[in-house]
Amino acid sequence: MPSAKTNQINKKLAVLIDGDNAQPSLITKILAEAAKFGNITIRRVYGDWTTPQMKSWKEALNNHAVQPIQQFRYTVGKNATDSAMIIDAMDILHSGVVDTFCLVSSDSDYTRLATRIRETGMFVIGIGKTTTPKPFVNACNIFTYTENLEISDEDLDEVEVVVEQPKKQEPASKKQAKPNPVPLLKEAFSMAGDSDWVHLGLFGNYLSQLDPGFDPRTYGYRQLSQLLKAYKNFFELRFSEGEGPSDVYVRLKRKPA
Repeated sequence: MPSAKTNQINKKLAVLIDGDNAQPSLITKILAEAAKFGNITIRRVYGDWTTPQMKSWKEALNNHAVQPIQQFRYTVGKNATDSAMIIDAMDILHSGVVDTFCLVSSDSDYTRLATRIRETGMFVIGIGKTTTPKPFVNACNIFTYTENLEISDEDLDEVEVVVEQPKKQEPASKKQAKPNPVPLLKEAFSMAGDSDWVHLGLFGNYLSQLDPGFDPRTYGYRQLSQLLKAYKNFFELRFSEGEGPSDVYVRLKRKPA
């Protein structure tokens, strides 16, 4: 029986990039992030290649075999790139050559596109800045913020978690304290109903339903299990022997009787 990981690898992706508001310097990390969800079959970037601001994309295109799609701006102040990318996405959708879409943009104009693709049962990944409007973020199954792609491994290793400190007390370290994920984590656990232990994969799905933009890297950790370990005052982890490395369970820590 094929594993979930095998099914994921067999997924075929279309990566569509809005060149007007995506960063060419992050193209390697964007493609790597999308590749976590399957095999990238289509990779295209849209924009008016006659304009100076698209010049920075040219080296990225050559190095990563990304196809440039030309869209002239016929009217000043109108974003023709949006329309071209949306039309192309619908053509790809009906062609049946992929089963997953990755939309790279911070523009709310793609909200309806993401919703329409999801209505067909396909998986939609969004990648954009933290300033991306919530409607677009929530229209995707998963949304990754580009700021998290810019975090180095050293930053992840050195993160400091500040939990339950007095309000007037300053952190001992000068590092910037991360946002508190506990309320969201507890809300996700409540979705499991009366369950005691919840499989970590299912728990992660609940988090994505609550907030498609949830990402452990926002809080300084590569994996959800590492984030939960950092908040051991609230959560417990259980690793099931013999079931495989992905069989991890989580529950809310019980208060002493």
